[in-house]
Amino acid sequence: MRRKIVAGNWKMNKTFQEAEDLLAELADSLKEEQEYQDVEVIVCPPYLYVEMAHDLSSDEEDETQVYYSVGVQDVSEHDKGAYTGEVSAAMLSSMDVEYCIVGHSERRKYFGETDAQVARKVEQLLQNEITPIVCCGEQAEEREAGKQFEVIGRQLEDGLFGLKPLDFSRLIIAYEPVWAIGTGKTATPEQAQEIHAWIRNLIQEKYGKEIARVIPILYGGSCNAKTAKDLFAQPDIDGGLIGGASLNAEDFVAIINSFEK
Repeated sequence: MRRKIVAGNWKMNKTFQEAEDLLAELADSLKEEQEYQDVEVIVCPPYLYVEMAHDLSSDEEDETQVYYSVGVQDVSEHDKGAYTGEVSAAMLSSMDVEYCIVGHSERRKYFGETDAQVARKVEQLLQNEITPIVCCGEQAEEREAGKQFEVIGRQLEDGLFGLKPLDFSRLIIAYEPVWAIGTGKTATPEQAQEIHAWIRNLIQEKYGKEIARVIPILYGGSCNAKTAKDLFAQPDIDGGLIGGASLNAEDFVAIINSFEK
């Protein structure tokens, strides 16, 4: 059975005190909830809050009781050197970061990130034992033109399909219809399932049935507590990469508890 995963992408939000309050509330809520225990919860705050996120992620008296895992939102494609403002995978590893989002549509749109850069970032993360959460998805005009499969196929081919099977099997894929991010729109469960199933089939053609069967594929397009249950009930949707709703502990926990029991 594939892992159930809910990852929160905070983006560029929360002051230090606000972040501490949110993390503490989230940890308390997850401690009280029993339903979430078969769901892997990942929190991806800004870099500045990684250490604090770790400190609040487990029980003070029993550190084996971990409420959520810690990830980040991006990484440098370079291993080290004169790259002012960049953060390397080795630095993240030294801070016990377990996951990293790569290729988010906002990185592609605002910073011109290419599939080739995504590939290099994925390689850096894998070399440092960090699990990449790799995003793919189409713009509104691309879907309207019926090019969503072409676009996503190219992103996977150029960004990921150069990996060896063992390395590829360590990934998490996140499908994010760009037209639904931050717009309040959400792909219907049927639309999302169609793309997720198509991605899984493409992976099967490249890497075989077993790898395709175990790779988690998350939905990431304005998923919230109202839409999560129907989305997560789809056979090829294994959870969500959550944006705005992850900034509120109550909403985020409601999404975590949206899987069918």
